Amino acid sequence: MKTKSLDLAYRLARERYAELGVDTDRALKTAARIPISMHCWQGDDVGGFEHAGGAALGDGLAVIGNYPGKARTPAELRTDFARARALIPGTQRFNLHASYAETPDRKVERDALTERQFESWIAWARKLGIGLDFNPTYFSHPLVKDGCTLSHPDPSVRRFWIEHGIRCREIGAAMGRALGRTCLTNLWI
Repeated sequence: MKTKSLDLAYRLARERYAELGVDTDRALKTAARIPISMHCWQGDDVGGFEHAGGAALGDGLAVIGNYPGKARTPAELRTDFARARALIPGTQRFNLHASYAETPDRKVERDALTERQFESWIAWARKLGIGLDFNPTYFSHPLVKDGCTLSHPDPSVRRFWIEHGIRCREIGAAMGRALGRTCLTNLWI
């Protein structure tokens, strides 16, 4: 749509909404102040950085994790977010899955993750002046059994995923403290 047409369309909409008692200019200013959390998986099709070279996604995910141009490293994902942030109006936050932990020196199981594996993400967010949100990763793992995690009948499987959730709540709280902003820890199950 050309700028002239867009401006006309907005003027007409603004007039119509004004008839209904809605100040669209004020609404847009208010909306611009509400931080929107951009999900990390939008930059790499939910692959994460947990497994070198990538691992097969599964457990009911409707993604393949191999689209061309996807971020292959945390640095690439941060660069991609910076580009998206420059193009998207308003206030942004960044949402991380636990599978985006940075563990270059050794594998850390999901039930043993700590704030340490997310220090680079926290430092990056601090530098940008943005908040982080966080969530556990209850999929694409050998302990997803029969499609179940938290509800699995085997107590050892359930305990692993419960511990993962607890660790993620602690990590989210640490992110919030470090950045001086509330970190929303979501559960996607």
